Amino acid sequence: MSAQLHETAYPDIPQFSVVSGAQVKRALSGREKEITELVAATYRLHGADQTVNPPSYFLRFPDRPDARIIALPAALGGESDAAVDGIKWISSFPGNVARGIPRASAVLVLNDPETGYPYACMEGSVISAVRTAASAALAADWLSRDRAPAKRIGFIGTGLIARYIHTYLVGTGWDFEKVGIHDLSADHSEGFRGYLQAAGGGGDVVVHSTAEDLIRSSDLVVFATIAGAPHIHAPEWFSHNPLVLHISLRDLSPEIILGSTNVVDDVEHCLKANTSPHLAEQQTGHRDFITGTLCDVMRGAVRIPEDRPVVFSPFGLGVLDLAVGRRVWEETRRSGELAVVEGFFSELRRYG
Repeated sequence: MSAQLHETAYPDIPQFSVVSGAQVKRALSGREKEITELVAATYRLHGADQTVNPPSYFLRFPDRPDARIIALPAALGGESDAAVDGIKWISSFPGNVARGIPRASAVLVLNDPETGYPYACMEGSVISAVRTAASAALAADWLSRDRAPAKRIGFIGTGLIARYIHTYLVGTGWDFEKVGIHDLSADHSEGFRGYLQAAGGGGDVVVHSTAEDLIRSSDLVVFATIAGAPHIHAPEWFSHNPLVLHISLRDLSPEIILGSTNVVDDVEHCLKANTSPHLAEQQTGHRDFITGTLCDVMRGAVRIPEDRPVVFSPFGLGVLDLAVGRRVWEETRRSGELAVVEGFFSELRRYG
């Protein structure tokens, strides 16, 4: 069976394990190229209909309208040893930022495809950040292959996701002459500047007082904010045709989307929940502005023009979390550090 660990008395039932955030980080550290290749392979499986990735489910709160907890169930097929079912349960509480703690927290549960039994519960926020960053690095590579190399990158939003995206860009071979920063919080900008200077990766680090200045002076723009509605409205800021990694999904007005080449990870998933592409669809009544998916680009079905801004808007697929989580579980098991919870499944006899 896929989990490959079993309760001794019940060989068909996988043992249950817990993987901590520290173990997740150890398993993923320094493996940016490997994980980006894993994400690419997962996108190809998804494009070949070898995944199940239903809509995300949003738990919202009338008394806390800015907060939500999201369930992302998914199943990943392909080779039997890598097949896995499961769910990511990730919360987004923007008020945490003012408390000095990360906005998002998460767990990832892996289920055995043969029996349905869960066999691992893992800290999920780092896995989520890594799969997001690997997806961004993969898109930056494929969407820029017919363009001049981007030498000036700008980050709008300077939290954990921005940090991971920078790590994955540098870890997959990007080198920048200038790194721009813009954040509504001066303290956050300075904190990210300190991180960039310590991390290296080339380039002068410049803090911009306005989003316009950053966008106009960047070849590659990364949006990693907590914006719930568009706050960038001027298409002329993008007249130099940059590549935009629209990771936070709700930053750009429909006018900017409609004036760009738009690539998504999955059309049905991305055009929901009032994302910027969804707002563009509501405004126009069609989806003709979507050029295709990243998988389409990777298999050569879509070419990216040089004479328009290019916007990559990934809604985030649960199958990516499963693929990365499965790799973390395998590495943790190989290292001998897998923490098995003995006797986790206790009601195992049909009639007692």
